[in-house]
Amino acid sequence: MKRILVPTDFSVQAENALKVAAQLAKKFNGEIYLLHMLELPLQLVDPVNGSGTQNLPEALFFMKLAKKRFIELIEQPFLKGIKVYDTVEFHQAFEGILEVSQEHNCDLIVMGSHGASGFKEVFIGSNTEKVVRNSNIPVLVIKNEYEQFNIDKFVFATDCDLENKHTLNKAIKFAGKIDAELHLVYVNTANNFKTTLEAEACMKDFIEGENLAKHKIHIYNDDSVEQGVLNFARSLNAGLIGISTHGRKGLAHFFNGSISEDLVNHANRPVITFKI
Repeated sequence: MKRILVPTDFSVQAENALKVAAQLAKKFNGEIYLLHMLELPLQLVDPVNGSGTQNLPEALFFMKLAKKRFIELIEQPFLKGIKVYDTVEFHQAFEGILEVSQEHNCDLIVMGSHGASGFKEVFIGSNTEKVVRNSNIPVLVIKNEYEQFNIDKFVFATDCDLENKHTLNKAIKFAGKIDAELHLVYVNTANNFKTTLEAEACMKDFIEGENLAKHKIHIYNDDSVEQGVLNFARSLNAGLIGISTHGRKGLAHFFNGSISEDLVNHANRPVITFKI
């Protein structure tokens, strides 16, 4: 986690994400790319419908305002000693975030969230959902403020699909980096019931070849996958939940369509996603 991208709209939630990113950057001697997507009114940026001469001063005003807020933010004590690159881009937020992450070869995106108010309405409208769904690098979604982002227990949910095994490998590596105990969990539900022997065999096949000596494996029964993940994480008092996402189908089709965006929306703890 040497290069961390933090999109910001200068909200409290975005600052919470930045504080976590700062702790990770200090721990791994990394740097932060702080990004603000300046979505100007169409007439300010459209050379056909807008008059460049008349609208340039107004566009410059928005740019200067963003730069002023950047300066105020970068001077916060929690960023002291960290190399921070601030960027203002004229893009749709979702597209710009992905472009900047690729341009700077970032390892992680850290984004803020309002949590239970609705996942589609967190951080720049529905853009967090789009970033989570399409990002090729892990996305860490932060809802609350953490003075110390120390994760002891990391719950990673799986459906044991062997085609998604590479996300388990990513989760194991991430757990190692943050020095957390990984708890791999398969949630058994009435709609997709497996006997204990069947579930254990499924998990055994899924983890074959992976080094899980320091980690634990669980089979958890609940009414639904999303409730099972939330309840299991709560029972462990886990500091982080990990899930896989499918770029083409989105979070609503995780676990072959059985888990919804509610998992991210309702988890009162950080969530990290890995693209399938």
